[in-house]
Amino acid sequence: MVVKPEWLRVKAPQWERVGNVKEILRDLALNTVCEEASCPNIGECFNAGTATFLIMGPACTRACPYCDIDFEKKPKALDPTEPTRLAEAVRRLALNHVVITSVNRDDLQDGGASQFARCIEAIRSVSAHTTIEVLIPDLCGNWDSLEVILQAKPEVLNHNTETVPRLYRRVRPQGNYQRSLELLRRSRELAPWTYTKSGVMVGLGETDAEIREVMQDLRAVGCDILTIGQYLQPSQKHLDVAQFITPAQFDAWRELGESLGFLQVVSSPLTRSSYHAEQVRELMKRYPRQDVLG
Repeated sequence: MVVKPEWLRVKAPQWERVGNVKEILRDLALNTVCEEASCPNIGECFNAGTATFLIMGPACTRACPYCDIDFEKKPKALDPTEPTRLAEAVRRLALNHVVITSVNRDDLQDGGASQFARCIEAIRSVSAHTTIEVLIPDLCGNWDSLEVILQAKPEVLNHNTETVPRLYRRVRPQGNYQRSLELLRRSRELAPWTYTKSGVMVGLGETDAEIREVMQDLRAVGCDILTIGQYLQPSQKHLDVAQFITPAQFDAWRELGESLGFLQVVSSPLTRSSYHAEQVRELMKRYPRQDVLG
């Protein structure tokens, strides 16, 4: 068993603020990936008054052995009130930047793309200043569905590659590395005004050379933003941690990513896909994109 190092200890949050966010989420019957996936940063994010919303869940149609989201329950029909409830949460929390993700819904013809679009439109109707980031599944390679999401004009389109190609069969048995790269490539091609983003978790047995290869592959398809974080085992039923990566190595990957041309690299042991995601607003000021659709 690999012993968790000191640098992975998380400070306890101020419960008053955390409780307020939880109260809003419960009142509006919304799910968050913070809770469903047992994110170690939940205290910090809730204390800051933000959350990553999980739509179309909480039951997932895939059973990735690293993820703590429930895959044993049968997914429910989409709730037509979910976009409105989500928009109300954004309004109550006064969010400047919101991240919307989802479970995999391989049971739906469009993979849930239309629900993503409805959520984006609902938020725009009540909080036009809020920038929107969507963290989407691979949609089983349905590129028409991808276009539906992009036509709703999220500022950031995030899709995680998660791990290196060699480990895909074990870590993402229902995923496909090349398909994930193709999704990001098409996103850049179809919506050049949108910032593309991807994330990798480390500590599953990958090598430094393999991480470098993934970073180069992501840059080759025009990915703008990269997050790298330490995999943590949610329970004994999940994949074991092969190694804990040192903060120095995360710094080295950040420097490498910046040298490869990523506009932003967030790399640390506790980094997650949406951790400090609001920082993209500063990036948008430094590297503005013209909306070619006017």
